[in-house]
Amino acid sequence: MAKRDHVSETPATAFLKANKVDFTEHPYEYLEHGGAQHSAQVLGLDPFTVIKTLIMEDEKARPLVVLMHGNRKVSTKNLARQIGAKSVEPCKPEVANRHSGYLVGGTSPFGTRKAMPVYIEESIARLPRIVLNGGRRGYLVGIDPQVCVQLLGARTVNCALAE
Repeated sequence: MAKRDHVSETPATAFLKANKVDFTEHPYEYLEHGGAQHSAQVLGLDPFTVIKTLIMEDEKARPLVVLMHGNRKVSTKNLARQIGAKSVEPCKPEVANRHSGYLVGGTSPFGTRKAMPVYIEESIARLPRIVLNGGRRGYLVGIDPQVCVQLLGARTVNCALAE
């Protein structure tokens, strides 16, 4: 486990600390386009427990956050149907950065610039512990997935596709 003083604070870690959430820190060597599969590999974690934070938008360009297993893709069709949207698609990186306040590859669902609805793949909510981005490229935090439900009001959805 990394030392507490290893990584400088991010809006995500400030949010977690302010809400008295117990989390572990997992810094790693960031690889452009490496994604959750890369971080899982270098940290020796199961990619099913390394969670991607995806910024997407509906047909009216309203942003939303989707939390998905590192080794699964989002069925945007299934997601749209479950949230009552006509369609959902990933935001362009510069749009995602603007909505979240983070750089793509370092996006955390915690401490985002804009308040956005959060959707979590239902099988993630059943895991005992997950790691997801801590607000900086090359930096993950380990938490209980129920934190996402309790603090972000994340709604469970069933939209995972095998990668």
